[in-house]
Amino acid sequence: MLFYSVLALIFSWQAVGTPVVITGRTMGTTYTVTYFDARQRDFTFSVDSLLRVVNRSINTYDVASEVSVFNRNARGQRFGLPHFYPLLAKAHDVSVASGGAFDLTVMPLVNAWGFGPGKVLTPSANQVDSIRRFVGFGKLTLRRDSVLKSDPRVQLDFGGIGQGYGADMIADFLSTKGVRDMLVELGGEGVARGRNVLQNRPWQIGILDPASTYDNQFFKAYVVLKDRSFTTAGNYFNYREIDGRKYSHTIDPRTGYPVDLPLLSVSVFGRDCMTADAWDTAFMVMGHTRTIEYLEKHPELDAILFYTQADGSVATYVTAGIRPFVTFEP
Repeated sequence: MLFYSVLALIFSWQAVGTPVVITGRTMGTTYTVTYFDARQRDFTFSVDSLLRVVNRSINTYDVASEVSVFNRNARGQRFGLPHFYPLLAKAHDVSVASGGAFDLTVMPLVNAWGFGPGKVLTPSANQVDSIRRFVGFGKLTLRRDSVLKSDPRVQLDFGGIGQGYGADMIADFLSTKGVRDMLVELGGEGVARGRNVLQNRPWQIGILDPASTYDNQFFKAYVVLKDRSFTTAGNYFNYREIDGRKYSHTIDPRTGYPVDLPLLSVSVFGRDCMTADAWDTAFMVMGHTRTIEYLEKHPELDAILFYTQADGSVATYVTAGIRPFVTFEP
């Protein structure tokens, strides 16, 4: 009996030390989930099913999704799924705290600049001013069971927060199954919980160098994480070039124009990925000066910023809370 118990313990530790890796596609991108489970359970089907439900709520490329129905409706939408409200509530909080730098109603401007599901356009100044009249969280009335809009042209875009929320949903699901050690990555956003059991150390992620191109991507920094969420926003690859000028995919909802600031990229670390995802978008709109001012007053968020200085060189800002866990490449 003792011999059997020892063998069972050995086999159990071997299983725990072997990671389970599942991959898939969702929200127009890919996801990779690595976790350690003594029973070596494969949760691919459950994770895919969960993400399909999230997409049915917030995916603007799905014409039957709740957000697509809301965008077409003249008055609003009643929630049929549990994902619409928490995203809107968090987005509202970040919008208020950022002075409107983050705003889900930016969808018509995103489309106008050719970064949405609509056709590529280059709006005139008059067109931008016209669209701005129905952009703003003040056009929404949020309730527990529904959201109303004061103008039928108001539309929502969850692109700046949805992937972070999806990563949270995967991590929370695995936690309900008893998984404690996991690294969830969805479109560059993710959650690190526990540790990398195989290597007997905390999880480590890489931060892309802002000088990376689509064909030549390399890391500028590595960050050790435990029980933290991580997101990165930047203008690495997603931009349009018109008459030799690059237009960022990040639209300032307050001006109606793509941002044109020295901030190249920002990585945010927080308790949950949804919050970090919303703030990395807000920070890209706010620029490095205002972002640093905000971060110095809000230690619950950590961040790494890369921005261009007046002489053209690239500078780095790292918050005190994450600095001990960051290693930079020379």
